[in-house]
Order: sequence, then structure tokens, then C-alpha cells
Amino acid sequence: MLQYPEGTRYMVLTRILLREGRSLKQQLEIDLKQGFNRIEVNGETVRMEEYEPKENDEVYLLVDRMTAGSSKDAISRLTDSAETAMYEGDGLCMLRFYLPDGTTRLHTFSTKFEVDGIKFEEPNDQMFSFNSPIGACPKCEGFGKVIGIDEHLVIPNRALSVYDGAVVCWRGEKMGEWKDALIHNAVKFDFPIFTPYYQLTDEQRRVLWEGNEFFQGINDFFRMLEENQYKIQYRVMLARYRGKTICPQCHGTRLKPEAGYVKVGGESISELVDLPITELKKFFDTLQLTKHDEEVARRILTEINSRIRFLIDVGLGYLTLNRLSNSLSGGESQRINLATSLGSSLVGSLYILDEPSIGLHSRDTDKLIHVLLELQKLGNTVVVVEHDEEIIRAADYIIDIGPDAGRLGGEVVYEGDMKNLTKGTISHTVRYLLGEEEIPLPLHRRPWNNYIEITGARENNLKGIDVRFPLNVMTVVTGVSGSGKSTLVRDIFYRALKRELDECSDRPGEFLLLQGDVKSLKNIEFIDQNPIGKSSRSNPVTYIKAYDEIRKLWAEQPLAKQMNYTAGHFSFNSEGGRCEECKGDGNITVEMQFMADLVLECESCHGKRFKSETLEVCFHEKNIYDVLEMTVNEAVEFFTLHGQKKVVKKLLPLQEVGLGYVKLGQSSSTLSGGENQRVKLAYYLSQEKAEPTLFIFDEPTTGLHFHDIRKLLEAFDALIRRGHTLIIIEHNMDVIKCADYVIDLGPEGGDKGGHLVACGTPEEVAECGASYTGQFLKEKLATGK
Repeated sequence: MLQYPEGTRYMVLTRILLREGRSLKQQLEIDLKQGFNRIEVNGETVRMEEYEPKENDEVYLLVDRMTAGSSKDAISRLTDSAETAMYEGDGLCMLRFYLPDGTTRLHTFSTKFEVDGIKFEEPNDQMFSFNSPIGACPKCEGFGKVIGIDEHLVIPNRALSVYDGAVVCWRGEKMGEWKDALIHNAVKFDFPIFTPYYQLTDEQRRVLWEGNEFFQGINDFFRMLEENQYKIQYRVMLARYRGKTICPQCHGTRLKPEAGYVKVGGESISELVDLPITELKKFFDTLQLTKHDEEVARRILTEINSRIRFLIDVGLGYLTLNRLSNSLSGGESQRINLATSLGSSLVGSLYILDEPSIGLHSRDTDKLIHVLLELQKLGNTVVVVEHDEEIIRAADYIIDIGPDAGRLGGEVVYEGDMKNLTKGTISHTVRYLLGEEEIPLPLHRRPWNNYIEITGARENNLKGIDVRFPLNVMTVVTGVSGSGKSTLVRDIFYRALKRELDECSDRPGEFLLLQGDVKSLKNIEFIDQNPIGKSSRSNPVTYIKAYDEIRKLWAEQPLAKQMNYTAGHFSFNSEGGRCEECKGDGNITVEMQFMADLVLECESCHGKRFKSETLEVCFHEKNIYDVLEMTVNEAVEFFTLHGQKKVVKKLLPLQEVGLGYVKLGQSSSTLSGGENQRVKLAYYLSQEKAEPTLFIFDEPTTGLHFHDIRKLLEAFDALIRRGHTLIIIEHNMDVIKCADYVIDLGPEGGDKGGHLVACGTPEEVAECGASYTGQFLKEKLATGK
């Protein structure tokens, strides 16, 4: 009002709300009784009692007529009238000014969040969270997926065109009529029936699924099946194609539609969280805001930019913000926590990190070291449990525990900085750092002729690559984090090969063809880091079947024969010799309802798991509990001394894979992921007449010292000598340099990855300038260490 010249006439208007089903005439009669006299009809002022309602009339309630002025009375009167207008018009107030040139100008004010006649929900932070009922999509409840028709079941082979039968539910004489309708009419709307499904544009796919005036689409086909569910064959067909599919309402964003109406820099929050973090950084770096918006968002933008930078610094720039946490590796999760700590800017804190370099390529190790030093410079203390050479060399102070594992370890064999390392020490770490010990290069690379090839791999960020996996050699798949290694090896190659060998498997990722010498393989094993057993009773010695031989040995002892004990009496899993109070567990768990359960030592057996009479049976003064408390190294030494070759033969594989320090009876729940993986490897090493098997390992060096990696490589060599094939996803340069064949993906992570950068022997990959792996490999091969 104050922007207009003094004395300018204006009116305060509001809308007329027809409450409780009244007609306009009835509402005007009520307003007249409340003291209102005039209305505005189509821009003209009319007295209420003179107005006869007509259809399409634009009618507003006239609350007050005034002249513009800056006096207290003028402002006070406008305030009162505006409040009245807001009340009567449910949050709407309009000011119409009559200008000296005869024109009018209308200003509308509203407490409602609306535009173009559409009411919007006023946004708050909960509106953009799928974990909140306020922001979650009502259809999928914030999960992003619903049970519906699964696109991958309807079109399992995306390399086929519609003409070649890509839509499997449209095959056969009767159902083929749906496909024929599309083929005969495709020319009318320029649909490419000979183009492979994976090459169709989003619009072409939409037409195929939704149909148009010329044909009925896939969705119409399944609606027809639902309408005819009383026929058993249609019910069976529907069930065949049902599965978890992207929510049709939120399209996988997990948020309700209102969240997508709010845009920053022209992008909604769903579009932003789909971007890799490196691309997100570019968006915020170039974001243009008005002066007012910039003032409001300054603090928030500072926080956003700093947290994005921390994520990039810890080598996670390839991730998207909507990535599910259960799909992250242990190393990725730990580095996200590290970025969170950096973002909190704490000082005077102690950070303890357990192998933060897990899953990190050598290229990104420098970034991680920089982040750790940043934490230290803020005034914090950083303690890192680590085996990575670069991180050890960057430390201000090194504490080395050893010299070996188990009972041969537990001593501080070195403490100090890099400058004070001296030769001739018993510390394996120091000896490797100084070059006194090393993981040698193989004398030769194994030749190969047979292979299995995946063509057109295009799942996630893979760019339709063709990759050959040689047989009967050790192949290492490398690349920076997020380059597509796990997608290629686990999601496509492993699952596709499983299906080819007639084994049950999850749906493979998208690819065109699997070909090569598949018939020469009998088995395929993915040696992951999952626990070796679901029960706390499972342990390494039972997993590799060594305990069977041990129990037989105890059952042959004179006292055992005298008491009629069988091998089953020395099992803690069956009744007979075990303690029945704790059922052979050694502990009793007391449930505390709303508190953490209490685990107490069994009072009957005092944690020894067996009855006292069972423990009286000894072999060279050792009872069955004593043996389970031995480490693998101690057990091998004990049974070798007493000539038990069968038992030693079963235990040696555990020693060969670097698990000599593990107790025979140690619960599998206490083993790390890397230890679980090596127990599985030991099991396969113990198989004498195994069929040709393809083994896939995902970062088997996790948690391993240089000395243990050397043992692991020797175990790998033993598997290959037995006619098996190894494919290893790995970042460790000592493993990569010992490979017979290297497949390097990249060059970057995320959208900039997924290409086959280089493949061949380590020497050939080292000559590829575009390969980050090649650059570090060249340095390794040059030193010969």
C-alpha cells in the first residue's frame, strides 16, 4: 500500500466461501447480516441486496474501501481489514488499487501454499524423507518397490527385439495375437520392432508397455489376465510374471508427488540424489540463487558443500546419495562414518579406525591419508589398525605386534617412526618395509587357451563391454572403487554361469551372450566373507571336517572303549558326552527381556562343554576340551609329534591359508570376514579329488598382513595346480602383480566407469597409460617387489 501515492483509492476484497452447502444467495444474506454491504462482480462494485446471482459471474466480498496513506490510522485500518478478509476468505486477501490513469491493479495475498488454483502442502524437512509418513510415497510406503509385474520376467533377454520375441508372455499362437497387433500397426507410429529392447528409448518403452490407439500394450495384456483370473491358466500366468517392481506412483523415488514439486536450481530432490556425488558437487558449485534465497541458504549450502567434499576425499565420489546402505561394502560404510566425523568438526577426540582402506584402490589411498591427517590437524588423535603399506609409511608412529600370530605373537616387536626402522629385526612388517622380505613375482605367467566370454555386459554402469575370463589360471579383476567390478563378476558372470550349469541363482545382470568353454566346468563357487555357519557352535575345525578324525581318535582310546564311548560322545552337538546343562555350548544365555541378554559361564561344566567323565578320556594327557582350545599351529605340532597323519592332513590347509593362530573350537561368529573366506578356501584345499571348479574371491586380502598374503598366494597356486580356475576381485598390488591375467575396469567410478580399460598380463596392463591400476602396477613391476 505504501508504494502508491497518498490518496490512491483501493479496496480490500476476499473470496466468498459457500459453507455448509449454501447457495451464493444464501451466503450473501448471511454476510449482509454480519455488516457487509457490497460485493465486486466482474470488476464492478454492487450492493448485495441489488445483486441477482448469475452463472459464470466472478464475485468477491468487499471488506473495506480506503485511500492509501502512511499515517498510523491508515495502516491500523488496513491491518484490521486485512485480518477480516483473511478470516472470511480462509487465508485470502486481495487489494485492488484504482490508479490516476483509470486502470486498476490487483494484489493477492494468501496464507495458503497455492498457485494456479492448485493447493500445495507447505514443505518441511519431513516432506523430503521417505522414512517419515509425511514424505513417504503412499503406494509403496517409502520402499520404492511394490509387488507387481516384473519387467525382467516379462523381458528376460533384452538383446531381443519385439519382432524376435522379447516379450515372452506374447509367445504362442493365442497370446501371439497381441504381438501381431503391434507389428502390423508399428509403421503408423514409427515403432522400431527390429531394435533390441535395451536400445529402445524411454518413450518407446513407455509406448510398448502402455499401448496407444493402434494397439494394446503389455499393461493392457496383464489387466486382461487379471479380469480373467477365474481361469486357472491365467492365474498361473499372472503368478509367473509377478515380482518386486518399481513403484508406478513414485517411480522408485520413494517420496510422494508433492516432494517433486519443490525444485532448487530447476532440480527436484529425487533428481539430485540420483546424481553421483562428484556430479552433485558440480551442481552446487554452479547453483545460481537470488539474493534473498542466497541469504537464507548460506549456512545450509556451506554444510552441504563441506560434506560432499569429505565424501569425495574419502574416495566415495562415485556413489549416489540414494544408494541403499545394505549394498555398501564394509570399507565404504567405514569411510562414510569417517566423512561424518570430519563433518562434525570435533576436536580433542580419539578416533580408532579398523582397516579403513578396505575396498580402496591404490589411487584413492592418498586421499584417505589426507583425510586422516586433516582429522589429526583439527586436534584429534587417530589410531589406525592397518596393513596397507602406504598408510603405514604415512604414520607418525608405528606400533607393530608380533612377531607371528597366536601364541607366537602378542609382543610389541617395533614402535617408532619410519626413520628409525632397522634391518635384522624379528618384525615381519619392518622386514617387508625395508625389502628384507618380499612377495616375489612368479617365475612365469601361465598360458591359457580355454575361456568363457561375456558379451554386452551393461548392468548398472557397465557400458556393454565384452570380457573374456581365461580358465585354469589366476585372473584378477581390478579398477577403482565403483568401476563395475562386482557388477561384472558377481551380478552377471557368476549368476549367468550358475544358471548355465543348471544351478539355482538370482537373476543375472543385463548382458547379451555367455559363450566359450562352459562345458569344461563342473562347479562354480563364490567364496564370500559371510560366516561359515549360522550357528555359534560352528567352528573352523568342524567346517573342514577335521573334527570327525579327532573324535574318532578319542573314541579309540582304552578308557573310551571301556566306557563304550563312540565318536558321538565327543561331539558338543549331540547328546551323550556333552554337558546337558548348557547343551555343549559352554555358556548359558539369560534373556533379559528389555535389556541385552546376559551370557554366563555354565556352572556345571565351567565352560568346558563336556561332562566330567567325558573329559577323563585323554590322548597323551590331553582331553577333548584341551584340543579344542589349541590353535591350529599347536594342534599340527601336537598331532605330528604323536604320528596322527590323518588329523594333520586335515588341519594343514588352515595353516597354509594363514589361519594357524585360530583356535580349533573358536566360534565362527568371532571370525572376521577375511577369516571366514580363508576357512572356506582351506576346505576346498582339503578336497583331494575335486571336479574342475571355478572359484570367485571378492577381496580375499581383507585383514591380511604382507606375510599372510604370501601364504594366500601359495594356496591359490595349489588350487590352480589341481586344475581349478580362480577369478579374484582385488585392489592389492601384490596379488595383482602375481596374476596370470588382469582385467581392468574404469577408468573412474560411477557413470565415468564401466569401460574395459585394459586386459592382459600384468606387464601388458602396466603399459596402458589410461589405466590407474597399470600406473601403480608399473611401479611394482619395476622394483620387482
